[in-house]
Amino acid sequence: MVTIPGFSGTLYPYQTAGVAFLSLVAEQGVGCILGDEMGLGKTAQVIALLQIEKNAGRGPALVVAPATLLENWARELAFFAPTVGILIHAGAERAGVTARLRGADVVLVSYDTAVRDEEILNQIGWNIIALDEAQAIKNPDAQRTATVKRLPRRVSIAITGTPLENHIDDLWSLADFVMPGLLGDRGEFVSRFGNQLEDAARLAPIVAPMLLRRKVADVAQDLPERIEVPQALQMSEPLANAYEALRKQTLAEFGAAGGLVSLSRLRMLCAHPSLVGGWHADPSSEMPKYERTVELLDEIFSGNEKALIFSTYHAIVDIFMSDMPRRFPNGFFEYIDGRVEGAARQSVVDRFFEHKGYGALFLNPKAAGSGLNITAANHVIHYNPEWNPALTAQASARSYRRKQSRPVTIYHLFYVHTVEEVIRNAAAFKEALAGEAVTGHDGNIDPMAIAQALRVSPLA
Repeated sequence: MVTIPGFSGTLYPYQTAGVAFLSLVAEQGVGCILGDEMGLGKTAQVIALLQIEKNAGRGPALVVAPATLLENWARELAFFAPTVGILIHAGAERAGVTARLRGADVVLVSYDTAVRDEEILNQIGWNIIALDEAQAIKNPDAQRTATVKRLPRRVSIAITGTPLENHIDDLWSLADFVMPGLLGDRGEFVSRFGNQLEDAARLAPIVAPMLLRRKVADVAQDLPERIEVPQALQMSEPLANAYEALRKQTLAEFGAAGGLVSLSRLRMLCAHPSLVGGWHADPSSEMPKYERTVELLDEIFSGNEKALIFSTYHAIVDIFMSDMPRRFPNGFFEYIDGRVEGAARQSVVDRFFEHKGYGALFLNPKAAGSGLNITAANHVIHYNPEWNPALTAQASARSYRRKQSRPVTIYHLFYVHTVEEVIRNAAAFKEALAGEAVTGHDGNIDPMAIAQALRVSPLA
């Protein structure tokens, strides 16, 4: 196994091959699309490349990602490449001069901020520009697409689990970023390639050299049966302000050790602010966790696969059940929580199994966290963290169990610097403790954790 100085992670064999390909592309100063399916660790492979480039004295690099993923990128970089200097270029504190940007090994920026600050970003000759969730530039006419294509760079990497979503010309825009001219200009491409299977077959050998695409089924022997993916999310500014106002109100009413009831409203706001007051008509507006859930489902559904989504609150299920069928009209959507009689739950699961296409079941971890076998889904999303890690594990086991023939990807969504991160940390400690001593636990919460949860603020 090749060791990358400074890289602290362990790569699976297919990931090592992916890093070798990325490194070759970087050495040649060209570009590529990293199109591995979700759950295969595209971020870790790109971070390994960024570490290699730092070791070679080349930089800086720019990572452009949806705003929801900037915090996750920062944490993944800190974990896998702790010596790589990171700068998140976001919000009111973002750098106004290029010297500060040049001082970082890796600059993280959202697509929207890249558009606003193109003039600043254009003043740097980037070694690598990597676009995460690169399907964001599939529309060649979009402002964000034009912006990122104008930024100066030596190497271009597009990271996406769905390099071709709906039309073959989606691929043209990605190719025009990573290797301009390979597929000709847009008019020429559209005239040569339609949207039929034979067109895709003619296109395949042309794009093969720049597209690295592995599927879970292809590398399953290299994978663990269960892939845990924490998704650390930063609150939007309006949401953080709403959280801070509610936190101060909660402290005033209950004090620093007011018990679980004092935290319940903060947890509900993290799930969705409409649970504790008014919000936008679009439930994803200024709501990064909801937005990220939609992004995950979009990628899951593009592979015609199914997901289980666990949340504590009935009101979140109601929002999902109202909104998701509009976003994904061909999907199967149903729920199981305390409102569904025990005898009726299995019939919901049976219909989920029988549905031939994609879909999602929205589940309460207590009502549907044991007994049910739901191996039709190979993706699990924990929409909000639970104090009791055993409850989360039991919920995940609805999909990750005997008769599951595919690796299961389990996403844990949580907001940093909020009660949700405190819950995540407390649950992790309990899990580690239970692993060291077979004493069991009942999910009771340490009063110190409650006090800590009331102290942390997304505005700090």
